[in-house]
Amino acid sequence: MTRTILSLANQLQDRLKTLTVDHGKEFAGYQTIEDQTKVKVYFAHAYSLHERGSNENRNRVLRRFIPKGGSIETISDEELIQINWPLNARPLKCLNWRTPIEVFLECLQQ
Repeated sequence: MTRTILSLANQLQDRLKTLTVDHGKEFAGYQTIEDQTKVKVYFAHAYSLHERGSNENRNRVLRRFIPKGGSIETISDEELIQINWPLNARPLKCLNWRTPIEVFLECLQQ
């Protein structure tokens, strides 16, 4: 996860402001991320789902495609891309009814 985040941060450059993550072992390299990117990593409190409301909502939507208990490792990259597009092309109230991909692309242009 650390390598992936560093790669993404390199692509986004100064557009990546902060990261909020949970206490999973996949974020054990958070100090490396902070040191190399100068991006502050915040941790949500354990069992405080309300601190990651958007994340929890997206997880519920994702479960429409990947049922709970299903392993993401069994899904091909092509299938993940097919799942990704409907998720990112769906207008969201929190984005003023714009889609995540619209907001992302807009941020890249700034």
